[in-house]
Amino acid sequence: MFIVKGEQFAKERLTWSKPFDKVSDCDITNGKIRWFLGGQLNVSVNCLDVHVAKHPDRIALIWERDEPATEVKVTYRELLETTCRLANTLKSHGISKGDRVGIYMSVSPIAVAAMLACARIGAVHTVVFAGFSSEALAGRIQDAQCKAVITCNQGVRGGRLIDLKSTVDAAVKNCPSVQHVFVAQRTTNPTPMGKLDIVLEEAMASECAECPPEPMGSEEMLFMLYTSGSTGQPKGIVHTQAGYLLYAALTHQYVFDYQQGDVFGCVADIGWVTGHSYVVYGPLCNGATTVLFESTPVYPDPGRYWEMVQRLGINQFYGAPTAIRLLLKYEESWVKKYDRSSLKTLGSVGEPINHEAWEWFYNVVGDGRCPLIDTWWQTETGGVCIAPRPAEEGAEIVPAMAMRPFFGIKPVLMEDKGKPITGNDVSGALCISLPWPGMARTIFGDHNRFVDAYFKPYPGHYFSGDGAYRSKEGYYQITGRMDDVINISGHRLGTAEIEDALDEHPAVPETAVIGISHDVKGEIPFAFVVLKEDSSLDQAAVVKELRNLVATKIAKYAVPEHFLMVKRLPKTRSGKIMRRILRKVAMEQTENLGDVSTLDDPSVVTEIIKAYAQYKSRTFQKK
Repeated sequence: MFIVKGEQFAKERLTWSKPFDKVSDCDITNGKIRWFLGGQLNVSVNCLDVHVAKHPDRIALIWERDEPATEVKVTYRELLETTCRLANTLKSHGISKGDRVGIYMSVSPIAVAAMLACARIGAVHTVVFAGFSSEALAGRIQDAQCKAVITCNQGVRGGRLIDLKSTVDAAVKNCPSVQHVFVAQRTTNPTPMGKLDIVLEEAMASECAECPPEPMGSEEMLFMLYTSGSTGQPKGIVHTQAGYLLYAALTHQYVFDYQQGDVFGCVADIGWVTGHSYVVYGPLCNGATTVLFESTPVYPDPGRYWEMVQRLGINQFYGAPTAIRLLLKYEESWVKKYDRSSLKTLGSVGEPINHEAWEWFYNVVGDGRCPLIDTWWQTETGGVCIAPRPAEEGAEIVPAMAMRPFFGIKPVLMEDKGKPITGNDVSGALCISLPWPGMARTIFGDHNRFVDAYFKPYPGHYFSGDGAYRSKEGYYQITGRMDDVINISGHRLGTAEIEDALDEHPAVPETAVIGISHDVKGEIPFAFVVLKEDSSLDQAAVVKELRNLVATKIAKYAVPEHFLMVKRLPKTRSGKIMRRILRKVAMEQTENLGDVSTLDDPSVVTEIIKAYAQYKSRTFQKK
């Protein structure tokens, strides 16, 4: 059991200022999760000081800036000094243990230092992706009651300048809790400064390069991260100190087979949990060299990732299926022109990866020689819960399947009435029956909502909200969100299964399937399809081929009744498809679309509504 191993791991892997006296005290029914009770430590010490003592000049961060070949390397010694100066700056301006600090910054060493500086003094950071609107940012600052915000004058991404400071200015007008806004200078462009504003570099320059770390109880808050709720009201997921750090470090090492000296390339933004666990906390706790990726997969061209792999000698590459699907639209030469021999492990994160993307990633990028690790986890789980590795040497990896639970994770598939489903070759709601150190502890300010969302649906279990299939061999495959399950004439079908079949068509890089109500069948699938840019494509022929694909791969009843061709899909800035909007379009309820502030480009909604109107007009004329 993990309790035995957890005690050993915690003692061996973490540096404590006061040892813990009890491994765990959990009651999963009430959402009471506590690990390593009585212990005290400081997360920044475990990520910085312990490595500076042994290897001060080891590279901690490689900042892959927007322009290729302009990377900046930061040693552990340098990162510790920057963190301490920033921590002292916060303290000098009245920030202390327990205060919340908003971070609205693009991926950079100073952003990582901001997170670690909060950890050093016991403040709680809440990083908001530097692409959210001022309204979305304000909502998060207000909920967390942030005392300060740390931002940059501008962000640089894909060759474009993004004004971050002006977004913060608009947000804090409605946030009376904010006393200071610290502004780092990413560019040399002048920035209007107001009475709350402090130039971060100038303030840090006058501070000491040493800052005593605050001893933190294992279960005190480390950070909050806001995630979308089903109600549309974002929820502040709370992670605490020791359990989270230990779980991030262990999964980083064992899932990706990280070895000392490797260069770990996770291309996620720090605004998401993947950036927290596998850009910052997991790698730094393990003394790794971690890459900070500021750019986009296609800037200045679609070879960007692979040119970076060659130049930086990246050993593990961890990215999202949405980026892989984007890149497979382009010629393989964009990959093959670069030397990728340094790669040892490939990883996929964020959503189930479809077969076409898996095969391309594995065979084209990895030359069929690198294990491809399809990871399943969530903001709420803190780290990877199901993945093909760790496993015995040479153990099989089934394409597009998460497969094996990590140490201490006990998955259970549940039927509708709340009973566990036994045996293999079965599907159900994915739950976890035992608590683990990395899991979230509460929703900030609303523990009842936390219990209702994750522990009430299936008492005695954590409910993930996802559906899963357990194969004949006992491996787990994620079938999609439970609210992305369609019930067609009594047949339950995950939309991810239909999308997987559609995505195998060579002319189709991406699809999204939603369920809409039907008088006879209950629900029917409606497919939104993105086609490759090719003027010679016959759309009617493609639709016919797509129908045959679904009928062949799944069943005739699974074939979508509607196929709407669109230029692109509505995605959040983390790359997740906002299906709620597609459902509203298909159900002709566009007068109330709800909050679209988290969309990467809200204009996509107008495009899709127009495409639907044309589709409906054509369909009506045929009738």
